[in-house]
Amino acid sequence: MMSDPIISKNPQTDAGPTQVESQPPAQTEALEPVPGAVVIDATPGPVAELPTAQAPEEAPVAPSLSAEEVQELAARAAKAQENWDRYVRAVADLENFKKRAARERQEATKYANESLLSRLVPVLDTFDMALAAVNNPQGANVDSLKTGISMISTQLKSVLLEAGLEEIRAAGKPFDPNIHEAVSQQESVEVPEGHVMQQLRRGYRFRERLLRPATVIVARKPAEPEAQ
Repeated sequence: MMSDPIISKNPQTDAGPTQVESQPPAQTEALEPVPGAVVIDATPGPVAELPTAQAPEEAPVAPSLSAEEVQELAARAAKAQENWDRYVRAVADLENFKKRAARERQEATKYANESLLSRLVPVLDTFDMALAAVNNPQGANVDSLKTGISMISTQLKSVLLEAGLEEIRAAGKPFDPNIHEAVSQQESVEVPEGHVMQQLRRGYRFRERLLRPATVIVARKPAEPEAQ
């Protein structure tokens, strides 16, 4: 704000008032920055330009289909549905097959010995007949008892042989540690050394698998007399 003009009288001329040019107001002293104060730069920066809006692209127009193309698409859709139905049926059949196979496997394991037991039943009948003959007070003789026991042994061996049980005959055969179990050795001039001299207990083999080795005595060469 400008101050009023100062009017003074010239002492020499006293010609009247003289207008003196107005003086500008004293400038305000710059303020010292306060320690720790945050100085904010109020200088306006460049104005960011806003992106110019672009017109949206037009969506492609789907080509129109002919009647033949529509029929072809319908035929393909029908074929796809048919294949899907066949796939669903195949999966259902497979699940049913798995369940049936598991059930049949359980039944086969449960009744695996049915055929063998059905062939052993006649052997039990022969045992009953032999016991009845022995207990008869009018009494069966020894010969009839022997005959009954022989029949039982024959029947039982036949049934076990059909089931795959094989007897290991070791007497007179070369000693085989895979199927024979030696308990001792004896000197013999009749049986070659390293051969089975006597079989103490029979061995058995189920098809190709050894069930029990035969217990045997192995022959060895007699010791030579000491020279005197």
